[in-house]
Amino acid sequence: MTKYIFVTGGVTSSLGKGIIAASLAKLLQARGLTVTIQKFDPYLNVDPGTLNPYEHGECYVTDDGAETDLDLGHYERFLNTPTSQANNVTTGRIYQTVIENERKGDYLGKTVQVIPHVTDEIKRRIQLLGNSGDFDIVITEIGGTVGDIESLPYLESLRQLRWELGGDNCITVHLTLIPYLAAAKELKTKPTQHSVKELLQTGIQPDILVVRTEHPIDDSIRRKLALFCNVEKSCIVEAIDASTIYDVPLMMLKEGLDTTVISKLRLPDRRNPDLRRWKDFLGRLKNSTHEVTIGLVGKYNELQDAYKSIYESFIHAGAVNECKVKVVPIHSEQLEGEQRVVHEFLERFDGILVAPGFGERGIEGKIEAVRYVREHDIPFFGICLGMQCAVVEFSRNVAGIATATSSEVDELSDYAVIDLMDDQKNLATKGGTMRLGAYDCNLVAGSHTAQAYGVTEISERHRHRYEFNNAYLEQLQDAGLTIAGTNPETGLVEVIELKDHPYFVGVQYHPELKSTVENPHPLFVSFVAAAMRKRSPAARL
Repeated sequence: MTKYIFVTGGVTSSLGKGIIAASLAKLLQARGLTVTIQKFDPYLNVDPGTLNPYEHGECYVTDDGAETDLDLGHYERFLNTPTSQANNVTTGRIYQTVIENERKGDYLGKTVQVIPHVTDEIKRRIQLLGNSGDFDIVITEIGGTVGDIESLPYLESLRQLRWELGGDNCITVHLTLIPYLAAAKELKTKPTQHSVKELLQTGIQPDILVVRTEHPIDDSIRRKLALFCNVEKSCIVEAIDASTIYDVPLMMLKEGLDTTVISKLRLPDRRNPDLRRWKDFLGRLKNSTHEVTIGLVGKYNELQDAYKSIYESFIHAGAVNECKVKVVPIHSEQLEGEQRVVHEFLERFDGILVAPGFGERGIEGKIEAVRYVREHDIPFFGICLGMQCAVVEFSRNVAGIATATSSEVDELSDYAVIDLMDDQKNLATKGGTMRLGAYDCNLVAGSHTAQAYGVTEISERHRHRYEFNNAYLEQLQDAGLTIAGTNPETGLVEVIELKDHPYFVGVQYHPELKSTVENPHPLFVSFVAAAMRKRSPAARL
């Protein structure tokens, strides 16, 4: 039967439960086991789709159109396998299902309560992937920290499930913090002890304790944690700060986390993990022979997690090119000035990426950035809104449509070269109503984009409401805009390019969502290579 591993957190948020879960999954996968990871988030939103990026970071999108937590991006990047709707569940979705069931009379007149109705629905969702028969192990990350009111139903469900499945089939990995007090020059275990006691009060005994720390823990600390947390000393795992998240699987391998899990779950001790490709990636990442600086023009730069997948895609692409990619955030509103100001901001970069986003704020700055890179032959990569800004800029300054705009900025404009899709115009709700998930795209043979992919038929993930307005298609093509990719069913424009430019590519979809350690996205790889050529024409491709 499928085995279940739960990852919980204590002391503080942002300790890296998602990275620990993904690292453990990678090690188990490298041993030949089939593994998937799911995230249960305690907030009442049905999904993160309506959350401000400043509030929650980027909204990750799966092939089947699920708007999910950004941790699913880590899961896919580490495991190199796609996730789905079933891999991210929120309290909002749980309660929505329970209330809908009550309205249909499914509970036969019973009083609907947290126990058993909410906890039963949580357990059902936890086991959906396991019951599919596709996985040996399902790892479930519980969002939040132990002690949060919002997390209590999940912890109660975990307790029940462990009782139902037995300790050989269901274990808990608890991640905590051992802070270092500089004044005392001492690591303190008390916060971890209290966190475990808080977990014990819910009826859950952690099987494995993973401790985040700035300094190595010695044997005396392991003994102390084992004694007061009632965990075997061999099950105390050190998670010291790493220079990159991609070091963590090897650190967990060194600590024996995977072998401890296999022992606890009474799984056959399969082959040693095959991590050759992972180690090759790390070798290239840490021993680069080139360096480029990329300007990321965005609206949410104050929070790096708002563009998490883009940053990670540059790491993957940099390793392929044996190039260190330094990404410098540029707030688009800073570019809404004179051309001299834009020039001072952008002249030092080897390439410019104009990032996705929503709303009117900062749009003109993005358009000015596109104008600068087009006129100065700087490699350009536009994603979603970035591609749309490129269409607007080209329309205004090359095609002669002086007042061209997007209807997202001016819904009454007569020159909306980017317009709201017809099926979006009469929607009353916002959540889950955009164009979401994977769609096919046919590329023009010989285009930069087709050369990067090596094929002419691709599938990429989308998340947007506005599209290229095909009423202007012929006019813009006549002015020199290359339509390098279209949707085969709708004819909607997916990719634009400029012929007489070193590298000018804009895509309506989100390529960053499909870049992984073992399969870096070809457009990021080709963009980094173009930036290397700009800095040094003799740079190896």
